[in-house]
Amino acid sequence: MPFSQSSQISPIVGFVERLQPQSVLDVGAGMGQYGLLLRNALEFLNLFEVNGTQGRQRDRRDWRVVIDGIEGFAGYLTPVHDYAYNKVQVGDALALLPAIADRAYDLVIAIDVLEHFEPGQGLAALAHCRRIAGRAALVSTPKAFHAQQVPANPYENHRSVWTRQQLADAGYVHLLDNDESWIVIAGEGPD
Repeated sequence: MPFSQSSQISPIVGFVERLQPQSVLDVGAGMGQYGLLLRNALEFLNLFEVNGTQGRQRDRRDWRVVIDGIEGFAGYLTPVHDYAYNKVQVGDALALLPAIADRAYDLVIAIDVLEHFEPGQGLAALAHCRRIAGRAALVSTPKAFHAQQVPANPYENHRSVWTRQQLADAGYVHLLDNDESWIVIAGEGPD
């Protein structure tokens, strides 16, 4: 679906807050949930230390972090995308990812995307995310297979399930704790 299960939010946003990337690519942006969450987490100013005022988010014209997205289904685009993202490309991720330069983003995230690919396609997507990420690539995918067919949006169909070992073999060796999903990282880990 165009949003992820809620138990993933805290570990993922917490990792991103520690990493403090200056650029993020959100592969499979869905309805923009992570773009909005990361924009809030990365653009927050703690002005209390500077001039005694309460913290607040930077004004949009002063944003320092680039957050771009890729979304396969144009029907998921909302005003959230216009607000939270610098740019969103609509199209098949496997067609768009090869054109993105190596290490183009500090962080690449693909939240609940991998299960929508056939295994060979998923391995290609994992490799592209690692290649594009300058510091870290973070991927989440359910630990168990959940059948899902969505005739209105075939990108939503579930086609694979992944083991921890398969993800580690693809270079995603760091793990964030979650009962329902593998949340794995290639590159800079959570420590």
